[in-house]
Amino acid sequence: MKIALFPGSFDPITIAHVDILKRALPLFDKIVVGIGLNSSKQGYLSAEKREEIVKTVFAGYSNVAVQTYEGLTVDFCKKINATYMVRGVRSVGDFEYEKAIAQINQTMMPEMETIILLSKPEYSAISSTIVRDILRNNGDVRQFLPEQAIPFL
Repeated sequence: MKIALFPGSFDPITIAHVDILKRALPLFDKIVVGIGLNSSKQGYLSAEKREEIVKTVFAGYSNVAVQTYEGLTVDFCKKINATYMVRGVRSVGDFEYEKAIAQINQTMMPEMETIILLSKPEYSAISSTIVRDILRNNGDVRQFLPEQAIPFL
């Protein structure tokens, strides 16, 4: 069984995240959306809220699971038997960062392969960081989020 992890903070999940995951679905038997928790960072949304939103967004997909995790992503991959990691990139800067992480991850877990999907041009400016800033300033983020996420904000 080909299991992939799609890791991120998903604080909040955006339409760009959803697009990457949906495009990756035909490549794997199962994709686990891993909501990474960093105890040294204060998230905008609680871990529970992020998990609830992502589960709601992908409720109709039997081959998508959602879990939170702490610690090294490769350790979580081992725990869930994932040998693939899906990452989306928007820019050259994203690619360089993801390349370095993928190389380190493969050193730590040689059986791990990172699959990089390029964002669609219309989503290349969308990031959770920007969406959080808009939210903090009471702006309208509806065009950047999946419609299932809106009631939670």
